[in-house]
Amino acid sequence: MKKTPDALVIISVILLIVVAATWLIPAGSFDRALVNGREVVVPGTYTQVEAAPQSFLQALTAPLRGIESAADIIGFVLLVGGAFTMLMKTGAIDAVLLRLLKLAKDNPAWRVGIIPLLMTVFSIGGYSFGMSEEVLVFVLITIPLARSLGYDNIVGVAIPFVGAGVGFAGAAFNPFTVGIAQGLAGVDLFSGFFYRTIVWAFFSITAFVFVMRYASKVAKEPSLRFIAEGEHHDLPETVELTNQRVMVLVAFLLSLVAIMVGALYFDWYIGEISALFLVLGIVSALLVWMPISDAVKAFYQGAKDLLPAAIIIGLSKSILVVAQDGKIIDTILFHLAGAVDDMPRVVAIQVMFFVQFAINFFIPSGSGQAAITIPIMAPLADLLGITRQTAILAYQFGDGLCNLVIPTSGVTMGVLAIGGIPFSKWIKWVWKLMVVLIVLAMIFLALPLTLFTWV
Repeated sequence: MKKTPDALVIISVILLIVVAATWLIPAGSFDRALVNGREVVVPGTYTQVEAAPQSFLQALTAPLRGIESAADIIGFVLLVGGAFTMLMKTGAIDAVLLRLLKLAKDNPAWRVGIIPLLMTVFSIGGYSFGMSEEVLVFVLITIPLARSLGYDNIVGVAIPFVGAGVGFAGAAFNPFTVGIAQGLAGVDLFSGFFYRTIVWAFFSITAFVFVMRYASKVAKEPSLRFIAEGEHHDLPETVELTNQRVMVLVAFLLSLVAIMVGALYFDWYIGEISALFLVLGIVSALLVWMPISDAVKAFYQGAKDLLPAAIIIGLSKSILVVAQDGKIIDTILFHLAGAVDDMPRVVAIQVMFFVQFAINFFIPSGSGQAAITIPIMAPLADLLGITRQTAILAYQFGDGLCNLVIPTSGVTMGVLAIGGIPFSKWIKWVWKLMVVLIVLAMIFLALPLTLFTWV
């Protein structure tokens, strides 16, 4: 992928900045305790500890340690990429996309409506079961679809990534963020879902309009595209939707349902989803009587195509490894959390939101961020006269919205690498949407403190 080195340069610069920060920021640590099986921070226990500045040699070894810490996600990307290419080799996905493409070309309303339709599906995934890593798979479908409609790779990436991202930020039933945060804060599980659903609707509609306006603009005037054409799978001229391919599609849809059910009720994560896609790839090949040699070749090719994205994911984790080894994360957390002391409630909740946004740079895991920050932010909210529900919302917004632009997230850098989109170009494209979403988040945080109260 021609644009991948751009991400490598950005990650390398950030890594060196964090290495320098370990020499400038005092090392510190909170005590931890196990609560309901999760390690959480004990408020009021922060102490400075012996400094652990990272050397240049440690910076050079950080990429390998980052790859080790992201091994599960990297394995997920490579295995699912291989299995998904086996599925694509059957022609079933191409056949459906060509049907959609024909509808879009024959009916202008379909052409306009296909983007919000697909984004709604992904947004519901973020809203309900916290769809995140899964978008690494779906961009392989939406990129060729977007390009066939006359759009660019940014639209192809935005459909699943931004769609799921705004759903994640406004989620009502995401067990990995809302569920964990409410459990740690002692708030009824998934309470406040009505208000969060309103937030989700506003976030989603805003994202849909933004992506649709850009797509319409570049379709009419290709010179306005943010990136040139990438080297990605294009749709063939014609593929017949045979009975065998229909069965492959049924297997694919059943797999998606299984992912949602598994994530919601059986604590499925990367390992289980990887296994499911491997089975799907094998079953798909068997349904169309694909020769074993072709299936193996397709698997290798899929894994090979996603290798740059897997490397980017691992290297982005190296930044967090250095910050953890340098013992500066708790110090940063302590001072950011302390920034909201003695502030009016409406101001304090906004600061809490931006604090969570900043913390997400160092802790891009939603569940990990909840485990570390909620035990501090929840009692702090009590002292400030802010409901814990609103404090959780500030965490949810800070975590979810930051995920759309954070270079330390393996998912963010991974989808951009798959799409051949330089990080700088992505920021240039998405910043206006981010401003609107942040303003909406600030309004929705202020409303419970000014117009009404909730649980």
